[in-house]
Amino acid sequence: MIDGNDMARGRTSLTAVAICCLLAVFEGFDLQSAGVAAPRLAPDLGLSPDALGWFFSVSTFGLMFGAAIGGRLSDRLGRKTTLLFSVAVFGLLSIATGLANDLNSLLLARFLTGVGLGGALPNLIAIVAESVEPRLRSRAVGFLYAGLPCGGAIASLVSLAGADPSDWRVIFHVGGAGPLLALVLAIPLLPDPPKPIAEARDASVQKAGFAEAAFGDGRGLTTLLLWVAFFLALLIMYLLLSWLPSLLIGKGLSRPDAGLVQMAFNLAGAVGSVATGWLMDHPNRRTLTILAVFGASAIALTAAASAPASLSIFLVVGAAVGATISGVQSTVYGMAPSFYPTRLRGTGVGAAVVMGRLGSAAGPLLAASLIGAGRPPSQVLLALLPILAAGGVACLWLSGRTTSSDD
Repeated sequence: MIDGNDMARGRTSLTAVAICCLLAVFEGFDLQSAGVAAPRLAPDLGLSPDALGWFFSVSTFGLMFGAAIGGRLSDRLGRKTTLLFSVAVFGLLSIATGLANDLNSLLLARFLTGVGLGGALPNLIAIVAESVEPRLRSRAVGFLYAGLPCGGAIASLVSLAGADPSDWRVIFHVGGAGPLLALVLAIPLLPDPPKPIAEARDASVQKAGFAEAAFGDGRGLTTLLLWVAFFLALLIMYLLLSWLPSLLIGKGLSRPDAGLVQMAFNLAGAVGSVATGWLMDHPNRRTLTILAVFGASAIALTAAASAPASLSIFLVVGAAVGATISGVQSTVYGMAPSFYPTRLRGTGVGAAVVMGRLGSAAGPLLAASLIGAGRPPSQVLLALLPILAAGGVACLWLSGRTTSSDD
């Protein structure tokens, strides 16, 4: 017989996961809005290639800063308070990005948008992880991560709906209004995960810092391997998010066809994220899942490198790359919360997200250097294979580690 309290807890958990997934959609929208808007933004504001490069990079610095402070603040002020403030920041500053009329105001708005985005993500992960039973954690985080590529696909749709070059501003206005409207639901409905009893009893826990979260209780090697996995996984993902359309055009596809493949990449990525999260929740399948996801990613990238310039073929191949590479992200994000006790989870996951953001900055730069050296698109894609292999080794090692019991 199902207890009434269990039913109430179940509804609360479902509400928390649903609201966080909704917010993740807007996070994904804003993360990809710069790349979607760039072809129209650059000529409208007269930006040089160097200036456009700064426009892409400055939000990454904001993301790193926001992830670092957002995780710490969530462990001290509460997950919900920090998350809602971060969402309000990236919503308002996205609107401000759409109002920018020169490079300086554009860069400032985009940097601060990145701060809000970076502060939101570790809190979304922590709230979802703490709202469900440990056996369902990877599945729930997989649903959360699926919101990011869905948001990217919506950003592409908003872009395709506009014809006027100045419509790049609409992309940022939609990306700002959406999360602000979502706060109307989140403020009254999103539960704040309770602070651990141990934290309430021991005031000294409030002084626990980054060192304890990352390296305390023998977590040092685990944290370092987790950072490696985050860095490599996001390096691959953001290289593809930034350069996939250009690489496809370089292989002979038209610009509209490349945009369609990018949408297939994002939508299949959402499916791959959820499926991987579900598989990772079965401990006896975890190692096999990691091997399958990373192996399938390698096959998909190899197929993309060798495929002919055909839209029908690349819709399938692009979807396969999106599903498997998003599965890699889901694997990394799903494992991270389990390595840290509840009272330190925001700080620990936030530090891993910061390392991932370093990878997200390195990925586009790696592609730019390879292309600048005259490498064809196929070689750029194949260059990701050893990076993928190293990330797979790190994840396999992490899958055998003992997780935190402070839940």
